[in-house]
Amino acid sequence: MKVSIITPCYNSKKKLLLTIKSVKNQTYKNYEHIIIDDCSPNFDFTFLEHLILDDPRIKLIKRSWNAGPAVTRNRGISEAKGKYIAFLDSDDLWNGDKLEKQIEFMESEGLSLSYSAYDVIDIDGKFIGLRNVPSSITYSDLLKSNKIGCLTAIYDKEKLGKVYMPNIGKRQDLGLWLKILRDGGMAKGLDVSLAQYRVGGKSLSSNKFGVLKYQWRLYREVEKLNFLSSLYYFSHYAINGLIRKN
Repeated sequence: MKVSIITPCYNSKKKLLLTIKSVKNQTYKNYEHIIIDDCSPNFDFTFLEHLILDDPRIKLIKRSWNAGPAVTRNRGISEAKGKYIAFLDSDDLWNGDKLEKQIEFMESEGLSLSYSAYDVIDIDGKFIGLRNVPSSITYSDLLKSNKIGCLTAIYDKEKLGKVYMPNIGKRQDLGLWLKILRDGGMAKGLDVSLAQYRVGGKSLSSNKFGVLKYQWRLYREVEKLNFLSSLYYFSHYAINGLIRKN
């Protein structure tokens, strides 16, 4: 059962190499790793081309214009040939047994969508904290707080078909999980850390405030919720985001 791993990148090299290494170190070997460059300026692809020659499971797509993360990830989904579709950004990392544990979990539970806990690390790889996850999650739960880290999510293409992300600046991953659950998919999680999410140079609090406008757009423009329902879920999301420690 092949897994298609989608990695968008932009002006990445050192962190991307670590990301690719974490994929190559997987105990589960039946995968394709689709790396989509979002038109990085003056970027030397030599190192990637050498990796591709060494490992045909790695596929590089070069976009001719910069489109942002949603369009870039969707291009990867459109190219995916695996039964399962997984996501890993160019500065994040997977534990070596991530795919093996999660695919076994999905097969045993008959899941269309799964996720796991993950570590939060800083730009230098230093541990900041652990993000735990609930054993299961509903559409309403997700509207209140996104408990599914994009770097841990895997969905079953054979059960769901190819499901794409909404084209908004942020929260496009949440839009995808919501669509899957709204259309009847079932999501469960493993509350064991299987990945490492790297936070950037901006403070966590500023990041939280920055995504609020996109969260509101997601409710109103993507999910088509009325004003009062949007306000209800938005208040939950804002409170949950502000009280989260990491």
